Amino acid sequence: MPVAPLASRSIFPASISARAAHDWFDATPLPTFSMVVPMYNEAQSVQELYEGLTRNLQALCTPDAAGHVKTYEIIFINDGSKDDTYPRLLALAQTDPHLFVINLRRNFGQTPALAAGFDHARGDIIIAMDGDLQHDPDELPKFIAKLDEGYDVVSGWREKRVDGFFLRRIPSKLANTLIRKISKVDIHDFGTTFKAYRRDLLQHITLYGDNHRFIPALAYMAGARIAEVPIKNINAPYRPSNYGIGRTFRVLLDLLTIKFLNSYLTRPIHLFGKMGLACLGLAGLTGVFLIIRKCFGVAIATEHPLLILIASMLFMMSFVFFSTGLLAELISRVYFESQRKAIYTVRHIHHANTTWQGHPGRPLIPRD
Repeated sequence: MPVAPLASRSIFPASISARAAHDWFDATPLPTFSMVVPMYNEAQSVQELYEGLTRNLQALCTPDAAGHVKTYEIIFINDGSKDDTYPRLLALAQTDPHLFVINLRRNFGQTPALAAGFDHARGDIIIAMDGDLQHDPDELPKFIAKLDEGYDVVSGWREKRVDGFFLRRIPSKLANTLIRKISKVDIHDFGTTFKAYRRDLLQHITLYGDNHRFIPALAYMAGARIAEVPIKNINAPYRPSNYGIGRTFRVLLDLLTIKFLNSYLTRPIHLFGKMGLACLGLAGLTGVFLIIRKCFGVAIATEHPLLILIASMLFMMSFVFFSTGLLAELISRVYFESQRKAIYTVRHIHHANTTWQGHPGRPLIPRD
């Protein structure tokens, strides 16, 4: 459908409703599929992307053999765009009841934009993708078919990369290999946004920083079943990539956080205690060596001053690590208890002939 030029209309709706902030949740019947798409300066992609998503989601929502009709919603998140993106999205939202536009106050970045979309998505299945047409909407059925096999997360795999060899493919391959080894999640491509999730799983995941690429690792921590499907790797047609080698280093730093959360969130003393014991053991061995040397009449103060310094430093470092571990244990308990956060996740709750998916105390989705 044609979109009016920017000069002919305001970038704001004609009127702003005074309804309660949560009324958007009941604006339409609860959908089966929620499409979440962050948008930043993607004005040229809006129309083509919208048409591709609508065509494929409508195809997925045709009545099945039993006559059940699925529904969908598309959530575009305008992440502080400086071009014509927001008014173009508004024009579409005013004509299509399936479309929701979340307008952020400024450019927060991809992870916060995705988090905003996930928080407002109402469907049982949530699919995320980029808004620059580097992902093909015609591949949506692949993800749904894989979810129907019983998986909780389905990740896209850019099996045949077409982007820069040195600045993108090599750093990406190294980063993905490292993430796979550390997170124990056996997928090839953590970097793509094109993924599908079951909504009850996302209830257990909180995104910070640039952690959207680690969602499979975070999902694995919650006990998710994860699979991947091959997808096309398309160069964004309307703008150059903003990928730089610096992103690889940021990924490596974020990976340290994920490793800690994955292995030691509920028992940090095991990490810091191991380092403390290692330092204490090395200090003890060094001390024994110095004592033996002293017994043989060696003037260790003049012969081994560096070893004395190292032994002393290792001894003090051991106490630093033990103290840090104890403080981390206290912080961990505050984290879980202040938020009444469970240290486990529930996949299903069964009673008689009814099954729920959800987390403790708050079943989310009744299922037949």
